[in-house]
Amino acid sequence: MDYSRIAQELIEKVVGKDNILSAMHCATRLRLRLKDYDLVNDDEVSDVDQVKGVFLANDQYQIILGSGTVNMVTDEVLKQTGLGSGNTLPAQENNAEKGNPVMRFVKVLSDIFVPIIPAIVAGGLLMGINNVLTASGLFFPGKSLIEEMPMFEGLARFINTCASAPFAFLPVLIGISATKKFGGNPYLGAAMGMVMVSPDLLNAYSLASTAPADVPFWNWFGLEVQAVGYQGTVLPVLVVSWILANLEKRLHKVTPSWLDNLTTPLLSILITSCLTFILVGPIMRTAGDWLADGLSWIYNTLGIFGGFIFGLLYAPITITGMHHSFTAIETALIAASETTGGSFIFPTASMNNVAQGAAVLAVLAVTKNEKLKSLCTASGISALLGITEPAMFGVTLKLKYPFYAAIIGSACGSAWIAGTHTLALAMGAAGLPGFISIDPKNWVNFFIGLGISIAVSFALTVFLIKKYGEDGNAAKKLKNGKNENGSALSAKENENNEVKQRAETLDENRLAACVNGEVKSIDQAKDGVFASKAMGDGVVFVPEDGMVYAPVNGKVVMVFPTKHAIGLQADNGAEILIHIGMDTVSLEGKPFELLVEANQKVQAGQPLIKADLKAIQDAGLEIETPMVITNQKNFTLDKTGKVKAGEGIITVND
Repeated sequence: MDYSRIAQELIEKVVGKDNILSAMHCATRLRLRLKDYDLVNDDEVSDVDQVKGVFLANDQYQIILGSGTVNMVTDEVLKQTGLGSGNTLPAQENNAEKGNPVMRFVKVLSDIFVPIIPAIVAGGLLMGINNVLTASGLFFPGKSLIEEMPMFEGLARFINTCASAPFAFLPVLIGISATKKFGGNPYLGAAMGMVMVSPDLLNAYSLASTAPADVPFWNWFGLEVQAVGYQGTVLPVLVVSWILANLEKRLHKVTPSWLDNLTTPLLSILITSCLTFILVGPIMRTAGDWLADGLSWIYNTLGIFGGFIFGLLYAPITITGMHHSFTAIETALIAASETTGGSFIFPTASMNNVAQGAAVLAVLAVTKNEKLKSLCTASGISALLGITEPAMFGVTLKLKYPFYAAIIGSACGSAWIAGTHTLALAMGAAGLPGFISIDPKNWVNFFIGLGISIAVSFALTVFLIKKYGEDGNAAKKLKNGKNENGSALSAKENENNEVKQRAETLDENRLAACVNGEVKSIDQAKDGVFASKAMGDGVVFVPEDGMVYAPVNGKVVMVFPTKHAIGLQADNGAEILIHIGMDTVSLEGKPFELLVEANQKVQAGQPLIKADLKAIQDAGLEIETPMVITNQKNFTLDKTGKVKAGEGIITVND
């Protein structure tokens, strides 16, 4: 197959390399960002050899070539266009993520869990309904609703089946989402999840009550491998999905295209499955056992302080999925409740769950984001009923400060529980319905603990959001040229503060200058593409320094991998592109320091990018910086000539 010829034809059909801004690929599609999509004839592109279809989505012209072929064609496109070999990954993955390793890990988890939140929310709410129907003593003394009214028994069993399915098959859902996030085939991820919960395996929930001698195993040429499932687990399937995706990508690179579709899926599943049951599963279970033993020692030895520590750590442990390893300890404690008094784990889990729910409801109370409100409503109720994954991965972890507030609320409630020796006599839904599992004589203490967790978490979330903003990146409070701690501001801090103060005076239909310097109409730009308004109407700046600020309140919707350009979605509906310098993509991001990240909310006057203008000029490139409105909003240019960043220069017309 002549990949070079295919690439050459594709470049010609999209009106030449000058119309291509970037080229990258996923598992099956060549993804092109073009200057002008209207110039492309879809039928002509579809007629090129090996092209199986085309469509435009997410500002990318996507050409379906199939696995194996797409890798080779993309490499040729990059060579022939001169874009280099560094743009072969999806844009969102190619963009360097900022922050410490822990927060980057948390962001990956959030990206994986957000798509499966609806399934988890549905299961959590159904589980709460089932608990109401089956709880003994809730409506009638010593009896459940279905015992007193048998006509509801069939309905309760049906609801329980629906409620338990998303959690029993959680590895399948995570396998799809995680494998896709890591760049692999999501359907192979689903298949791997099915392997991990196969009915041929010992159910993971039964492992704690199964004698070691009765655990089934496979004999692989003398090697005994335990045949135990991973129902309800998180961390093992995340690791497995990462292994699967990376193995698949490497196999695609070395396997001939005519053999790729046959052998790559086979080897990916077989090799990953072997690694899962030989290494990943046992290691994760051992780590979980060590963690559980350590927490038991802390709780039983340190009393109220142990309860505080365990409550503080419970949510971070839940993130890893290793809280499922507590089942063995909890089962033993409940089985021996006549001597132990019951389990300390269930009450702590209840404190954690309602704290997460309260934090989400606090976000609901203060946010103005309608999409976030919708997510908070469902996930907050789900957390109060005992299912926290939607709340944590969908809201609190993403916003950061609500998560901090929730774990502190959990710690305070758990300290009360530990101090009053409130223990569980049964396992159930850890949350508001959890009192059913508590010894009735401790119900009052249990509800007091819930109240403490909810109050602390809710109040602290509201306080932190108002202090730092929803995204956790609000600027420091500045007064009289000093920081909150009284120390003098640096010259740069003073300048940034002045820019922000100027921008704060503008209404939502005004756009501020994004740099200090001279501003003029876009048709005066030295670059012909921008001057022709092919990218959109706007202005062009000749900057005096390298600081680039947000011209309006909004959200970062795109950051180019080379950091020379950034796209914003303004709250007023305008879509804005800021392009620093001309042809600066060739500098591969070296003169630019990115101060924000994709999907981050920003305020007018907030620093976005710091550019080294001297380095750009030393490379022989122009520093002119266009700011264009790409969705053709009508506007009035209010000022030209010398301007300061944060100063209003454009009025967007309705």
